[in-house]
Amino acid sequence: MSRLGSVQRKVPCLFVTQVKEEPSAKRERQPFKVLATETINRKALDADIYNAIPTEKVDGTCCYVTTYKGQPYLWARLDRKPNKLSEKRFKRFMYSMEDSKEFIWNIEEDFRPVPECWIPAKEIQQSSGNLLPDENGHIPGWVPVEKNSKQYCWHSSVVNYEAEIALILKCHADDPGLLEISSVPLSDLLEQTLELIGTNINANPYGLGSKKHPVHLLVPHGAFEIKKPPMLKHSDILSWFESCREGKIEGIVWHCNDGHLIKLHRHHLGMCWPIPETYLNSQPVVIAVNRTKYDCDFEPKCLFNHFSKLDGQRFSRLKDIKFNV
Repeated sequence: MSRLGSVQRKVPCLFVTQVKEEPSAKRERQPFKVLATETINRKALDADIYNAIPTEKVDGTCCYVTTYKGQPYLWARLDRKPNKLSEKRFKRFMYSMEDSKEFIWNIEEDFRPVPECWIPAKEIQQSSGNLLPDENGHIPGWVPVEKNSKQYCWHSSVVNYEAEIALILKCHADDPGLLEISSVPLSDLLEQTLELIGTNINANPYGLGSKKHPVHLLVPHGAFEIKKPPMLKHSDILSWFESCREGKIEGIVWHCNDGHLIKLHRHHLGMCWPIPETYLNSQPVVIAVNRTKYDCDFEPKCLFNHFSKLDGQRFSRLKDIKFNV
């Protein structure tokens, strides 16, 4: 079964959610919380959630691999967003709670421009040939990550277009209790989505690298299957997140047999994230980046070169990886 996850479609929550107001001054920018009830979402039941494969939701920024300039390329997430005037109009509409009406967008005038190379995410709904924004007023999409890109420098650090490879974090093929950092052909990742994690992404919840020597890696969606998942009950899942070693994660994404994805974030249960010790950082990791497999020379300061010097070495956890620079 394919486990390709993505922002190509909206991923519903496992439980029916409700909005709880948070009027405190600290939450002015988002004066509400979205919390899970104890009722399983109808969409999850229709997708046969009880026979789905649960995987770890990894905290990063979403990426996509598809062709550009005739070769496999990494693409960064870039949503097309409303301009300031349209955003204010949309927020007024949302807060007015006019359920009987539908907000009308003018796609040509209401949205900020995007680069010519921008492409919309798959499965975006359309009307009369126009892309329809999601419930947040955004049109999800992608832009290619060019070599030495300043705007997407952390993205570009995990790909080498000359060798056509990417730096991937995944489970070791022969030892499920062991993580592996390896160089993988970009062609093997075509049409997949992944999470970019690391030093400068989302406050680095996994403790990768340092400010002086940043480390970033790509994690294919669905890479980390949860071996002993909780029962699909609100109380059991809450207890699992709180007390199980394997539950020290951001959330769960269930991969259903029909291709649908269902998610649950710790925040849906009123729980904190990030947390001091994550499950991802409690596992040993081995490096498998062999530079002799490639015709090109790695640049001295690039991640591929640093990891190639550690080829074959094993570390107790991701935090322990240090480069001899």
